[in-house]
Amino acid sequence: MSKHILIVDDSKTVRNLVAFIMKKEGFKVTTAENGLDGLEKLYAAEPVDLIICDINMPVMDGLTFIKNLREQDQYKDLPIVVLSTESQEKDIQLGIEFGANLYMVKPAQPTAMITNVRMLLG
Repeated sequence: MSKHILIVDDSKTVRNLVAFIMKKEGFKVTTAENGLDGLEKLYAAEPVDLIICDINMPVMDGLTFIKNLREQDQYKDLPIVVLSTESQEKDIQLGIEFGANLYMVKPAQPTAMITNVRMLLG
């Protein structure tokens, strides 16, 4: 059975691009347009194996989304990759402090994304 990835990003272009890359690699993909939508899809969908999310989003930003997940026992160990345009050290540090396993800066190379996702999925 293929691994299931949830992609949370307010940019439809980014969501579609990352989804395309992951589907091409054989992953099952669900997309959401902000943190709140991400939580709703996570609760409603079949179990998710990894999340790729942006930081700057309306309604609920990525950091709030990650914090919310990490406060729930069933998601405290779920691999989370931040994919953001925010590239300053303080942004990266915040992402990791909030509970992301990995922080990638947009535009990320597809091969790097795939390699990192596979590494986190073990």
